[in-house]
Formats: sequence, structure tokens, C-alpha cells
Amino acid sequence: MEDRLAARLAELRAERGWSLDELADRSGISRSTLSRVERGEISPTASLLGKLCTVYERPMSRLLTEVEAEGAQVVRASAQSVWTDEDSGFVRRSVSPPHPALRAEVVEATLRPGADIRYDAPSVPGLEQHLWLLDGSLELTVDGEAHVLEPGDCLRFRLWGPTRFVCSGPAPARYLLVLVVP
Repeated sequence: MEDRLAARLAELRAERGWSLDELADRSGISRSTLSRVERGEISPTASLLGKLCTVYERPMSRLLTEVEAEGAQVVRASAQSVWTDEDSGFVRRSVSPPHPALRAEVVEATLRPGADIRYDAPSVPGLEQHLWLLDGSLELTVDGEAHVLEPGDCLRFRLWGPTRFVCSGPAPARYLLVLVVP
């Protein structure tokens, strides 16, 4: 999957006719890092992938689905793709991946204690999200408003600005995220 992701990122840039320098200017990511990501020499972090998704105007889940095989109606646990960002302590399972005929998807995510992930802008402005915290505690800041969630809490919102996810407790934070493309 890492190789397919690298190839897809290079393809997205080429589709727009952008040079690495232009993509670096648009994303705020260094040209050398972009080059290494597109060649598959390094795996992108969640933050880096978030910046690229913003530039390419697509949710991260859509990008990851584009490098996976077409899904069936039943998505078996063994077939659900898992992506891990060791640097940030973020693990993402695509429970119900995007499908061309459907607008929603379901993601299970886990953040290790102390994890702090920031996204400067939404990949898709107005993206509807429903976050249901299953385990641990999570501090989620959406458009400057902080929310402290405990197990069973659900936060519903649309993305228009920056977000920040912080696992504030001693145990990992595990949550389900339902994304609905506008």
C-alpha cells in the first residue's frame, strides 16, 4: 500500500501539472520531503498527509481508498486496511471505506497517550464528521473551540478550519469517525 500511495501522490501532482516546487509552496512541505514521499523513500505522517489532502481537496480516507482495491458491500475485518503513523501514535482502520456510490464512510482510530495531531485546514471544506469516543479520553479542538470527550460521548461537526486531536489520558483514545462528504 505504501508504494501505491507514493505513486498516487505523484499522479495527483502530475494531473495538476504542478512541479515539486509549486506543490511545496501550496502545501508548506519541503520540496525534498515531497520528492522522497513520492518516490516511496519515506512514509508520510498523518500531518503531512493532511496537508497534501488539503491541497488536493480530498479527505484522507478518499486518498487512501484510491490506492486500495474496490470494496464489496461486506467489508470483513481482515480486509479493512490499517494505516499507522508511528511518529504521531495514530492508527487508522478503514471500517467502511469510501465508495463511489456512497457519501459516508466509517473509520476507527486510535491515538496513543500523549499523541497530539494538528490539521491546519480541512481536506474538504464543510466535511461532516461524527466522532464517537469508545475508550480513553480525547481533547478535540474544532475551529478554535475545545471539547473534552469521555467514553460514549459523540461530537458532531462540519470542518471549516483547523483541528487538533490530543490523547490526554493515560490510556489510548479509541474512536469511531463517520465522515460524510458534502
